[in-house]
Amino acid sequence: MDDLERVRRATGKEAARLDPAPGHAAPSNRRWIVRFADGTTAFAKVAAFDYTAAWLRLERNAYEALAGSPFLPRLLGWDDDGAEPALVVEDLSNATWPPPWTHSSIGAVTATLDAIRTTLPPPTIDRPFGEMFDITEGWEPLLQDPGRAIALGVVDRKWFERHAETLHRAAREARLVGDSLLHGDVRSDNLCIRDGNAVLVDWNWACRGAGDLDLLAWLPSLAHEGGPPPWSLAPGHGEIASLLAGFFLEHAARAPIPQAPHVRRLQLDQGVVALRWACVELGLPQP
Repeated sequence: MDDLERVRRATGKEAARLDPAPGHAAPSNRRWIVRFADGTTAFAKVAAFDYTAAWLRLERNAYEALAGSPFLPRLLGWDDDGAEPALVVEDLSNATWPPPWTHSSIGAVTATLDAIRTTLPPPTIDRPFGEMFDITEGWEPLLQDPGRAIALGVVDRKWFERHAETLHRAAREARLVGDSLLHGDVRSDNLCIRDGNAVLVDWNWACRGAGDLDLLAWLPSLAHEGGPPPWSLAPGHGEIASLLAGFFLEHAARAPIPQAPHVRRLQLDQGVVALRWACVELGLPQP
């Protein structure tokens, strides 16, 4: 079955053609702008691998559970043949996709994250924050093999031997547990600004946790893309900063992902910002 037929089955509408969707997302899904015969458009994702098929099923569940909320697109259709499911949502191509960041766009995102965390989580979204992506796997494996951290070129051995254990202890104190609704993967390629409001996409990591986690986990990405430093927006979070630094740096030191070769570089960039943040908050010298 081709993707045009998958979209037709998902929506019950005749699709005239599929155009590749712009953006820098990983090729783990086939991503399309759908041109329907009636002149309307939509955005479609079709899973290209088993693990993204599972993610699409989770995302569909989140869209259904949160239907009508202003902070996510409308679900327009779903088809699951057991191998390559297709998810169809409203087309947000005409929205503004940062970067660059402005004061107003940053404010729009923080307002939307407030709206999300104050929304009652539906029963079907019950996974704890970080379960999907090993959030606590960071400093411990790096301490066991310091050469991996040093090879990244971010720290030297002397600095690592003096300060990595302090960061590890701080990371273990990070507050993750809570019952607030979270998107779980806030970054620029997962959000846009429409009519002054931020809309988030890619809800496959929706979860529950401490209410400030979406905001705090987004800040290293924001700073790397030209936004303000994390400690200016959310001071006093040395534990979370240490946790994020360990997570991003340890993952950046792993082998490249064939389906997403850009990810390790993004993790390194965010790890550098998070490490600077942790050092500011904990009073450690910058590496």
